[in-house]
Amino acid sequence: MTTLLYGRPPAVFDPPGAAVQTSPLIPGSTQLEDVAEGSVDDVMIYAPPGVLERRYTLALSLRALKTGGRLDVMAPKDKGGSRLKKELEAFGLEVGESAKAHHRRCVVLKPEQIDGLDEAVAGGAPRVVPGLEAWSQPGVFAWDRVDAGSALLAKNLPPMKGKGADLGCGYGALATVALRSPAVTALRLIDLDRRAIEAAKKNVVDPRVTFEWADVRTAPTEGDLDFIVTNPPFHDGGAEDKRLGQNFIRQAAGMLKKGGVMWLVANRHLPYEAELNEAFKRMRMVADAGGYKLFEAVK
Repeated sequence: MTTLLYGRPPAVFDPPGAAVQTSPLIPGSTQLEDVAEGSVDDVMIYAPPGVLERRYTLALSLRALKTGGRLDVMAPKDKGGSRLKKELEAFGLEVGESAKAHHRRCVVLKPEQIDGLDEAVAGGAPRVVPGLEAWSQPGVFAWDRVDAGSALLAKNLPPMKGKGADLGCGYGALATVALRSPAVTALRLIDLDRRAIEAAKKNVVDPRVTFEWADVRTAPTEGDLDFIVTNPPFHDGGAEDKRLGQNFIRQAAGMLKKGGVMWLVANRHLPYEAELNEAFKRMRMVADAGGYKLFEAVK
């Protein structure tokens, strides 16, 4: 029996230990898009909050199931859970629903025929976003726009030089700015999201660049970089978590050589100043605009 798992559900979901992980947010996991149609017995999904991303994941999972196979999907009520039943019924499915621990859980047995799978897959697939003129995909951070924080950093970033990294690179918006400087010799693009890395590979075509599908929080800190640019995440599983950005700051300090510089942008309300002062020799606020603050920190 083959079971696919998507995401890291809470204990109440009780997934089997032998399940094959397919979440794009867990480095090294299997790609759900590559699972053969009608090849698995069960799928368990901790559903993502975005509508396009969620329908895409549901459609791919239903496609992967054998006829009669079981789809078990769960989400917090306020992050898509309250809509799960209707979204599954839109595929023409009979749905069993239950509630537990502020979550909604739906169970489906796959019939021989399902409506609307191709449309849902197309709606969540990678594409060139009009106006952005870059590859992206629903589920990637700020997937269909230039994030205002990244725009502030890009506007104020001086020419970089030497070896650098873009921590939490997304689809590559900041990387393209850093690479305008011919003095940049190498740039590592690192992101937890496989979809972001795949988009960045199409958007940032430069021999100086390498791509890493990895968790910045556990990346090696070899102290060999000259610069870092970052717009760190501050949500984990849909909930705000200031520790993410604080961890990025500590990791960046470890990755930089003495005299190396980090350029970091963050929402104004996030308390990063103490962490910056502790991890770096000196830091200064470069800009404070539009609800964001931009820092330069030197190791």
